Amino acid sequence: MDNSLDLKNKIIKKLDSNKALDIVSIDLEGKSSIADYMIIASGTSSRHIQALSEQVYEELKSNGILNCKIEGKDSKDWKLVDGIDLVIHIFNPEKRKFYELEKMWSELIPKERLMI
Repeated sequence: MDNSLDLKNKIIKKLDSNKALDIVSIDLEGKSSIADYMIIASGTSSRHIQALSEQVYEELKSNGILNCKIEGKDSKDWKLVDGIDLVIHIFNPEKRKFYELEKMWSELIPKERLMI
């Protein structure tokens, strides 16, 4: 998990230096086995969201995550970068507010309901 933590910090720094808005990191330990961390950020336009997703993708690849991928390539409102141990969502602010992923994943999930 230390490698995931280091990589998470690099991704957050990359997003911040490229003007992503409202960057939030959620520790998924004990909540899901899909990843160690989820990072959620907003972009200011569809071009900004696309650029951020490509920059995150390149950062993951340069850190040895060779089988990472970008989902939502045709969407102008949202991109997901799957970095295996890190999942990065980049939204436009309206879509982000609509889905409220921070709220959903930050709440405690009873183990009986944990199916992922």
